[in-house]
Amino acid sequence: MSRGSDVETNFSLVMQELSAEASASALASMKQKADQDSAAVGISSLISAVHSLGQRVETLEESVMRKFESLQFQKLEEQLAAIRDTEKVNQKLFDHLHEELISYRDSFVRDSLQKPFIRDLLILHDDLSAITWQFEQAASTEEENQPEKIKARENLNNMLHFLIEILHRLEVTEVEQLATVDFNIHRVIGYVAAENPEEDGRIVKRVKQGFKWHGKVLRPEEVIALRFG
Repeated sequence: MSRGSDVETNFSLVMQELSAEASASALASMKQKADQDSAAVGISSLISAVHSLGQRVETLEESVMRKFESLQFQKLEEQLAAIRDTEKVNQKLFDHLHEELISYRDSFVRDSLQKPFIRDLLILHDDLSAITWQFEQAASTEEENQPEKIKARENLNNMLHFLIEILHRLEVTEVEQLATVDFNIHRVIGYVAAENPEEDGRIVKRVKQGFKWHGKVLRPEEVIALRFG
């Protein structure tokens, strides 16, 4: 009787141990699953955070690139504007230099080539004018003009007019005839006494024609004027 009771007792103990082990195993399995589920949730959250961070980084990069491109375009436009301004300044300097070179060339040609030739033409003009004046004076004192002298005087006048046309082509013009002396265009070579102060400076005789060249006096007109006092 006691032996049967011991067997039952041992069996009960074994069953209790097995039950305890099963419970412990179940709890361990449940804890492991819970730990696995928690780890999976953590990993998923971490992946989501990394993905969100990646999106924010991409958004930041795009924003920075847009700003950088904007700054680059603005800087490029400023450089292009500076180049255009520099080109305009260089063009103005080139045009100014070109004008100066043309002016220098024209002045050099006029002074070195034309001016001596024009001065020779003025001497010829003075000689022809003097001869023509002598013929006119001789004709006024003769009672009857000889046809040969008349023809010679006409030829001289024609030559003088042709010479003046040549001077005009070279842009040489006569000094305008004024009633009184202007020392900018006249040179007084003699004076005649004036009877009253109002006559002072009045021109009484033109001795030699004056000329201008390109608006400047090339040779002043020689005159005789009245002087009071």
